[in-house]
Amino acid sequence: MDVYRILAFLMLLLHLFWLLWVLLGWMFTRRRTLLRWVHIACVVYGIGITLAHYPCPLTLAEQSFQARAGHTPYEKTFLEHYVELLVYPDVPVEWLTWGGVVVCTAILSIYLWRFRRRTNGQW
Repeated sequence: MDVYRILAFLMLLLHLFWLLWVLLGWMFTRRRTLLRWVHIACVVYGIGITLAHYPCPLTLAEQSFQARAGHTPYEKTFLEHYVELLVYPDVPVEWLTWGGVVVCTAILSIYLWRFRRRTNGQW
């Protein structure tokens, strides 16, 4: 098996884990200060590259490995290519983008709510 196909697949898995971390990481950060700040930084980074239409480094790596493996890499973003095809067929990209921003903003709101309700320095 071609090593670049394996690397492209590993990038796909890493990307999926990254999305799960951004979406669900807040559930694992209570009373874990460092992990909480890492997650907040990841969520803010996700919002930033989404709104700036900056290509995700994981997408670029996956596309590069696909090209080296002899496959035609997809030209859209990760969300457009994989998630939109499965979950959101025929939905404009802008809706998908803003949906992601809304979800990430809701996650940041959870942190704000926790911070406002903190007791004994824990949030």
